[in-house]
Amino acid sequence: MDLLQNYQNDGELDQNTNSSPDASPPRLLPSKSAAPKVDDTMLALTAAYQMLSKPIDPVQHVVAFNPTYDQLWAPVLGPAHPYAKDGIAQGMRNHKLGFVEDAAIDSFVFDEQYNTFHKYGYAADPSASEGNNYIGDLDVLETNNGISVYNIPQHEQKKRKIEKKTEAVEDEDDGMDKEEVENPATDAWLMKNRKSPWAGKKEGLQTELTEEQKKYAEEHARKKEEKAGGEKGELVADKTTFHGKEERDYQGRSWIAPPKDAKASNDHCYIPKRLVHTWSGHTKGVSAIRFFPKHGHLILSAGIDTKVKIWDVFNSGKCMRTYMGHSKAVRDISFCNDGSKFLTAGYDKNIKYWDTETGQVISSFSTGKIPYVVKLNPDDDKQNILLAGMSDKKIVQWDMNTGQITQEYDQHLGAVNTITFVDNNRRFVTSSDDKSLRVWEFGIPVVIKYISEPHMHSMPSISLHPNMNWLAAQSLDNQILIYSTRERFQLNKKKRFAGHIVAGYACQVNFSPDGRFVMSGDGEGKCWFWDWKSCKVFRTLKCHEGVCIGAEWHPLEQSKVATCGWDGLIKYWD
Repeated sequence: MDLLQNYQNDGELDQNTNSSPDASPPRLLPSKSAAPKVDDTMLALTAAYQMLSKPIDPVQHVVAFNPTYDQLWAPVLGPAHPYAKDGIAQGMRNHKLGFVEDAAIDSFVFDEQYNTFHKYGYAADPSASEGNNYIGDLDVLETNNGISVYNIPQHEQKKRKIEKKTEAVEDEDDGMDKEEVENPATDAWLMKNRKSPWAGKKEGLQTELTEEQKKYAEEHARKKEEKAGGEKGELVADKTTFHGKEERDYQGRSWIAPPKDAKASNDHCYIPKRLVHTWSGHTKGVSAIRFFPKHGHLILSAGIDTKVKIWDVFNSGKCMRTYMGHSKAVRDISFCNDGSKFLTAGYDKNIKYWDTETGQVISSFSTGKIPYVVKLNPDDDKQNILLAGMSDKKIVQWDMNTGQITQEYDQHLGAVNTITFVDNNRRFVTSSDDKSLRVWEFGIPVVIKYISEPHMHSMPSISLHPNMNWLAAQSLDNQILIYSTRERFQLNKKKRFAGHIVAGYACQVNFSPDGRFVMSGDGEGKCWFWDWKSCKVFRTLKCHEGVCIGAEWHPLEQSKVATCGWDGLIKYWD
């Protein structure tokens, strides 16, 4: 209705306009297009997208907008691929920016033409498609019939070899006498018949050595002999000195004979509290001490001053005898079962077997390597069998009656530090710088048990518990570990003794005779005592200045302990 009303009003207005002479001139209406109206928004976006997705022209100096990553890496040439953003399908590319073809000429062909041009002066022209396709010296090309360096005829090669040989012979024969050439004793014959670049070059060779060269050769030979002799250990005259009043008493008993009344007072051990006696006689540190077996009335000490001394424990407390047979520090000592003899191992690469009473060297052994530990087989019927752990990773077994090496146990990867017999002496356990424990059958060089864990450290000292069921190993991570001596040789994780500082030192670990206490020296001069059952620290004694390297419990007097240190002293505690 509103539209009809408007239409009627417009018609009335037109009639009034036409009828009135004073009316205003007619106004022009806006033109209207018959075509439907089109939305050009998408068209504008498409044009903008084409501009933005268009790759950057490499010769363009100014970029008026911020290009996207795809535009920067889009290929400049080549048709766009519908399934690839950058215009080339992934399978068609062998380079980050597209596909790169190989060179048009093969490398062998190129080398052939290159070398031919440098030798003959001509080569194939790769740019020439027809006709004369060679460049360079064409006359030589005709003469050689166009051959290259790689296709010379075989008869030509033989001919050139013969020519070269003839030229060489002519050069050698120049100025040479025929008689000299035919005489094998002359330089001319050597030059002609030489078989190597050095043959025949006798110019400058001297038939006789000068005095200086002779002197040097003699010196070199002497040093070589000394080295060869030194490989078996440095030879030192064996000496001994007796310091006591008399070697035999009025009844004819030897000074090493144990006192008849020496017996264990009781079976219960106690921790020592006070210093009883100090032995001082070594000029340098003491590396090891050992009580006389079963009785303990004498104590043997090995010194870094190359001497071994034996001291009286029960009576005078003085040094009884000094054994001198090593040229360097003594590393280890070990008594035989009855104490009448003992072994010493020195850094001079020698192992010596001494008579305790007389001080005479019964026999000497050496492999040319440093022995770190020496041990006799504990069986009474095998006291002639010596085991030594060497610096060359071997455990060497000697028969001391014959002096021959009867067995070598060679499985360790580092110097062997300890040898401990277990299982009624049928087996023995060794530790080494390779941070492992190995168990061997005596006489059989095959490892029957190998113990090595990532957390393990070197174990330079091992002791057997009096009940024979446990091993105490001094570990260089400042703790004492306990291993079973049964079939499996397992680590006892419940027993671990710690608190002392032994890292870097081969401090000896030991047990009390009743097995109730564990003891060890440490790097700060203290001696530590732990309770075996509770693993708690029982007592510490300040024993030495510097390192307390050795600690031994007296075999009969259960409350007495001997310690030795690098201050050169041996101390006796009660």
